[in-house]
Amino acid sequence: SAVSGLNRGLAANEDDLRKADDAARELEAAGGPVDLSNDLDKLQGRWKLLYSSAFSSRTLGGSRPGPPIGRLLPITLGQVYQRIDVFSKDFDNIVEIELGAPWPLPPVEVTATLAHKFEITGSASVKIIFEKTTVKTTGNLSQLPPLEVPRIPDSLRPSSNPGSGDFEVTYIDADTRITRGDRGELRVFVIS
Repeated sequence: SAVSGLNRGLAANEDDLRKADDAARELEAAGGPVDLSNDLDKLQGRWKLLYSSAFSSRTLGGSRPGPPIGRLLPITLGQVYQRIDVFSKDFDNIVEIELGAPWPLPPVEVTATLAHKFEITGSASVKIIFEKTTVKTTGNLSQLPPLEVPRIPDSLRPSSNPGSGDFEVTYIDADTRITRGDRGELRVFVIS
């Protein structure tokens, strides 16, 4: 309930951020330590993002660089998912986005899939390594083929965006997962 009505964190103010963090800490304390070496299967599935403290920065990148939401670009963020396959070690961030278009054209709906591989680096620590981004139109333009976005070469990549990230799974049960990222972001997911 602490994160409902916050539009995944996009509408969160400082007080909301604190309340969400306090509620997450209560759940984390009640759940005890996470041990993915015994509970890796609990990561399996498609997880819907309910909340990210990083979105309060008002960019799609959260605490990482990303395009602004609703300021310069007419972007509407739809649902955000993580699809995790513990057997293939695939870890996909899936983002539904609506891109505004000049009148009288309708907006363009796309799904961006940021494909990663993952590895467990501690009892509850996960490292993801970026592989590629694929953008697929949906809605009226769903017949267009997917577009694979070229990866920025490591030598040109800003140091603030190394192409990998780490996070700690601080709570997990059959339908809820809480993570804390390497840049301090709190994320709450439910199985979808």
